[in-house]
Amino acid sequence: MTDAWLESLSFEDCLHALRESSVGRIAVVIDDFPIVLPVNYKLVETASLNWVALRTRPGNVIERAPMNVAFEIDGIDPAHQEGWSVLVRGTLHDVDPDAADFRERFDPEPWLAAEREAWLAVEPFAITGRRLHAAERKWPFSPRGYL
Repeated sequence: MTDAWLESLSFEDCLHALRESSVGRIAVVIDDFPIVLPVNYKLVETASLNWVALRTRPGNVIERAPMNVAFEIDGIDPAHQEGWSVLVRGTLHDVDPDAADFRERFDPEPWLAAEREAWLAVEPFAITGRRLHAAERKWPFSPRGYL
């Protein structure tokens, strides 16, 4: 069996993955300890910047989080022992949803929209990703067992 191996994803591959998905996890530090929470999101692409937009309840733990955050999406194939992940590290900002038609163009459409009126965006300073390729498996049976 050959060894499994990791491949770094290009910036464009990372953006493609962020465009294609709508659920990720945001990691923040609260009271000196990290927490990771699932969120709906949408990638906001402008001429000069890319942002990860999300909505949450006003005053909840995400809205009160410190500025430095991490955001992650992934895909996992347990049957083949393969997967990929994209990590966005950046700063969290409040957004006025009515500024520059933000609400109409970049609504992440949360699955539970009730009370999700705090609009936030992660401004990335780094977007990285990697893909795990499975080891090549040899035929699991020996031909000698049939002779």
